[in-house]
Amino acid sequence: MAMMTGEQYEASLRKLNLQVYQFGKKVENVVDDPIIRPSMNAVKLTYELAHQPEYEDLMTATSHISGKKINRFTHIHQSTDDLVKKTKMGRLLGSLTGCCFQRCVGMDAMNALSIVTYDIDQKLGTEYNKRFLKYLAYVQENDLTCDGAMTDPKGDRSLPPHKQPDPDMFLHVVEEKEDGIVVRGAKAHQTGAVNSHEIIVMPTISMREGDADYAVSFALPADAEGITYIMGRQSCDTRKLEAGTIDRGNQLFGGHEALVVFDNVFVPWERVFMYKEFEFAGQLVENFASYHRQSYACKAGVGDVLIGAAQTIAEYNGAAKASHVKDKIIEMNHLNETLFCGSVACACEGGKQPSGTYLVSTLLANVCKQNVTRFPYEISRLAQDIAGGLMVTLPSEDDFKSPEVGEWLTKYYKTCEGISTENRNRILRLIENITLGTAAVGYLTESMHGAGSPQAQRIMISRQVNMAQKQKVAKQLCGIKEED
Repeated sequence: MAMMTGEQYEASLRKLNLQVYQFGKKVENVVDDPIIRPSMNAVKLTYELAHQPEYEDLMTATSHISGKKINRFTHIHQSTDDLVKKTKMGRLLGSLTGCCFQRCVGMDAMNALSIVTYDIDQKLGTEYNKRFLKYLAYVQENDLTCDGAMTDPKGDRSLPPHKQPDPDMFLHVVEEKEDGIVVRGAKAHQTGAVNSHEIIVMPTISMREGDADYAVSFALPADAEGITYIMGRQSCDTRKLEAGTIDRGNQLFGGHEALVVFDNVFVPWERVFMYKEFEFAGQLVENFASYHRQSYACKAGVGDVLIGAAQTIAEYNGAAKASHVKDKIIEMNHLNETLFCGSVACACEGGKQPSGTYLVSTLLANVCKQNVTRFPYEISRLAQDIAGGLMVTLPSEDDFKSPEVGEWLTKYYKTCEGISTENRNRILRLIENITLGTAAVGYLTESMHGAGSPQAQRIMISRQVNMAQKQKVAKQLCGIKEED
């Protein structure tokens, strides 16, 4: 099968029999649901761009399995050039959608598994890598979107998985059969889950022998029996149900997250990639996290949109020539490009693993993500500063259309000659959307907690930095001898 077009992708989702709940009711038509649809549009764009010549170099790659051209989101990195193109692809898509486009998690999961399954086989004589490569060929051949599922609810954070009062707080194996295993538990905060064909499950933390039943990784069709999706809320999400479109901010795209419940779900052996090899759980988590922390180049892309919106509202307000506004725009650009630098750097400094897959620099990937936990918040603060208070006190689109009060609103919210009140409203709503509304989930909260919260990166930075070498050079330069 050739790479899917956007229309073919949408059609493929309609064939799935997903069990999805939202606002306490089952969603009968997931693809056309007005709240979910914008997130599907963002994934759909990843298919559409792969067929456009100007984006082909970034959006496609050559499979190391089949030699065929494939969507880069299904590719296993074969060089540092692949890693750099992944970074550039992420920024491109963020800049075109202004939101999360949801496919990075699956891509990062597959690359992490390509490394860890090989390493398990080398040490223990298993055949996980062979299984994984067969699965990967299936994903590439059918051009599938995969959801990478790592985060467990965790329950009492002070206790390991096997000591939780409720054992289901971490997804685990509850039964072993001749033809596979049965699992139970849940995965939280699953980005793009109901827009995916496949769900790839991984452990969420390093584990010890007592947690062996929780050290499991596998892949299943998204509509496998026993899997249920419960949609998470987003700020201002029900604006998508209103007749007008201005108050949505982003007219075309969005994101979503869901709690994915596995209620005694059967997994055949051919789709199991880790089973009780607890000593490798930490490696899988760290490799995935490093890849995913690199993936936050997408935030630079969303930052491009927010900076463009801030410049536009400054012009609409007649304030663009003010020196302090110019300086704030410069600072926003400086912070945004610094985010991009971190992602490019960890890609360029990546290296080949025994499996043949290229992994980013773990140190620099964590530095990249540490910046991501901070800079988008400052960029958002500056955008709100420039936009002014009307961003959050603006009446609704219906009020502007009202025969009773609409004329007053159009009159009193007008600024410069030649600038329509409606266009000013539109750009204000976009800034609100990214910094406070539905897109703030992906641009801000995800920047803080996605791929690990800030302390996780600080721990990894402390482990990866060669402090002994730094001390050695410092002592040499000032004349301290080691025996001293």
